[in-house]
Amino acid sequence: MKTILGKKVGMTQIFSETGEVIPVTVIEAGPVVVAQIKTVETDGYNAVQIGYGDVKEQRMNKPEKGHFARWQAPLKKHLAEIRLDEGETYEPNQAITVSDFEAGKKLDITGTSKGKGTQGNIKRHGHHRGPMSHGSKHKRLPGALAAGTYPSRVFKGNKGPGRMGRETITIQNVVLVKVIEDRNLMLVKGAVPGSKGSLLRIQYAVKGQDK
Repeated sequence: MKTILGKKVGMTQIFSETGEVIPVTVIEAGPVVVAQIKTVETDGYNAVQIGYGDVKEQRMNKPEKGHFARWQAPLKKHLAEIRLDEGETYEPNQAITVSDFEAGKKLDITGTSKGKGTQGNIKRHGHHRGPMSHGSKHKRLPGALAAGTYPSRVFKGNKGPGRMGRETITIQNVVLVKVIEDRNLMLVKGAVPGSKGSLLRIQYAVKGQDK
């Protein structure tokens, strides 16, 4: 299961060979390095830890430096873990780049959505507003939440005002339109979660490759 980390650069559009306009998100992905190898014998399961993003040595503490030194890997800002399928093997300090991904394949991309602060139920959940005529006191209020006699409380999980956005979201089956190896860029069709410069986790789609 090839996985790479990257950051969102922004959106643009490109033209296909037939002249079709394709909206794409530009992602600067990798290179990432294998910072740790976990096995069934030592950790109870098979996985690798990958690191992305250069960081100054003075910004790392001693335990972090020792972790990278043990596996002979350069210091990296972000770490992520990948579970391995049977038969997959990696070497310490092995590099994973955009050249390991094939254009035309489908990807699952995970990121953190844009935070929108505290919002009302209309913007947050798409609820209808109340009547706007003269005298109405329920234009944008949530309305009734529970019966008064029984159970005399609000059930958990009701949709109402609250914090909106800044959640981990995975967009599945995103088509990888183009790979620019010399600039470590991926062009994927459509939008992906997060703002410009936010961290993304990109991997081959678990399902839907042949659709």
